[in-house]
Amino acid sequence: MIKHEDVDKLRILLPHWIEHTKEHAEEYRSWADKATVGKQDILAAAIHFDTAARSLEAAFEKLGLPLENS
Repeated sequence: MIKHEDVDKLRILLPHWIEHTKEHAEEYRSWADKATVGKQDILAAAIHFDTAARSLEAAFEKLGLPLENS
């Protein structure tokens, strides 16, 4: 069973991780627009980060606090 203090810590960490992950996805898309070689691979990485952000959002919501502006 998860400890109360761990839940409190996750409620702080998860929003930070979500925002950071979304920022990476945006940066990858920006660089993909500039790339000629490897563009599709960079875009694929951005998609993986989008998926990761959604998974982190789901975990946060399961802790009982819905995300604002998600």
